[in-house]
Amino acid sequence: MPFAIYILGLAVFAQGTSEFMLSGLIPDIAAELNVSISATGTLTSAFAAGMIVGAPLMAVLSLRWPRRRALLAFLVAFMLVHAIGAITASFSVLLVTRVLGALANAGFLAVGLATATGMVEPDAKGRATSVLLGGITLACVAGVPAGAVLGQTLGWRSAFWAVALVSLPAVFAVLRAVPDTVPATGGPDEARPGARRQLRALRSPRLLVVLLLAALVNAATFCTFTYLTPLITHVSGFSEHWVPAMLALFGLGSFAGVTVGGRLSDTRPMRVLIPGGIALLAGWVLFTATAGSPVAALLLVFLQGALSFAVGSTLITQVLYAATRAPSLGGSFATAALNVGAAAGPALGGVTIAAGFGYRSPLWVSALLVAAAFITAGLAHAVRRMRTPAREDGPASHVMQRPHM
Repeated sequence: MPFAIYILGLAVFAQGTSEFMLSGLIPDIAAELNVSISATGTLTSAFAAGMIVGAPLMAVLSLRWPRRRALLAFLVAFMLVHAIGAITASFSVLLVTRVLGALANAGFLAVGLATATGMVEPDAKGRATSVLLGGITLACVAGVPAGAVLGQTLGWRSAFWAVALVSLPAVFAVLRAVPDTVPATGGPDEARPGARRQLRALRSPRLLVVLLLAALVNAATFCTFTYLTPLITHVSGFSEHWVPAMLALFGLGSFAGVTVGGRLSDTRPMRVLIPGGIALLAGWVLFTATAGSPVAALLLVFLQGALSFAVGSTLITQVLYAATRAPSLGGSFATAALNVGAAAGPALGGVTIAAGFGYRSPLWVSALLVAAAFITAGLAHAVRRMRTPAREDGPASHVMQRPHM
């Protein structure tokens, strides 16, 4: 695996830390900037919205840039807005920096996925993808707890400075290690036609189905992860001192799932998607039934983290294989699908809690979302069999013969 891909993973680690670290900083931000807790929570929503909109938008805008230049532009912008966020005394300015940071993050991840998969052999996209997504899971394991500790000891602003500083080595490494190549989009000076061609390539029904499956599985993951703290403290009986350890345990499971998924998703994706998807659904149902047991919760937090990210990362790899004629925009739509799920899942879980179904209810929502993914895959497969078989898109289409979960 080229060294540059690990550097991209380091940058994704910093960006993933930024995305999730506010969960431990919101009370301090609210107190210092004199805003309510609920208003401060919009900082997270703003970041998610920026990621959803920013992934395809930034990918289109940077379509004709050399990839090294695009990565550097997004990375430097990401660092600058975090520096501004660390010094501002205005909540409105901080909110704007979160949106701009999300746009830069989305653009970097979209171009980074295209760059990483373009630097390896055509049948190694899964391993390259797992390195980048591994940066996100490591952010859950180490970055978010470290940000919380910094916030408690040195104030919330120190966490923003830390994210900017961790990104700095990646800037120099990208300059040295990432090839200064221009993605092939169809003509020397035709950015708009190139974008249109890539957008047309993304109309593949199979690709759209896999994007929907990725969004559903990720929604299930973040529905429970978002409310994991009240779940384990109010239902499983753990004290608050256990919260960092349980969050880290989920992150360790996620990292293990991404690693295993990356090794299998290139050659045997269905061995991850079908058995892994069934186990994921069964795990959410089992967790719902046994959430009151601390031992069961301890085991299932790790197991569900591993299964969620193994299945989810394999689906993202299948997006990249199905979008071989749109490598830049394929990565951006994969990024958007992940963040649609990351926004929708917690929202659905919040609805059930607000309706009085308790902190166990997000587990049921997670199970229903995975079940919806299976139903979607089954319906898509049935429709595909009813139609006349058509020529598949791209040289790697044989990797995924069915749009299964």
